[in-house]
Amino acid sequence: QVQLVESGGGLVQAGGSLRLSCRASGRIFSINLMAWHRQAPGKQRELVAVIKSGGSTNYAESVKGRFTISRDRAKSTTYLEMDKLKPEDTAVYYCAAAQYDIDYPKYDYWGQGTQVTVSS
Repeated sequence: QVQLVESGGGLVQAGGSLRLSCRASGRIFSINLMAWHRQAPGKQRELVAVIKSGGSTNYAESVKGRFTISRDRAKSTTYLEMDKLKPEDTAVYYCAAAQYDIDYPKYDYWGQGTQVTVSS
């Protein structure tokens, strides 16, 4: 089993920045791909950013150029740096982990989520 714990959410004004962290513990050797998803009220959960084991990244169009996903293996932590935040970025952000480094993986583990609220 793998446990994922997110932190770093909060309230920020539009144009501001936040950094989310996701610390993994347990059988972390089984994990290759890490991702951040988000879910806004009344909307479906959407993929925000992905980082594969080799370091390649992908982003949703809505966050390209503003968000950066990174990974510190020594700390078993994945980050999401969010800049130039907009009110439409308001959502619960979830960290997820997948065993396989493929384009549309099945996510095996999820964190509990952290709230990000951007005020206008």
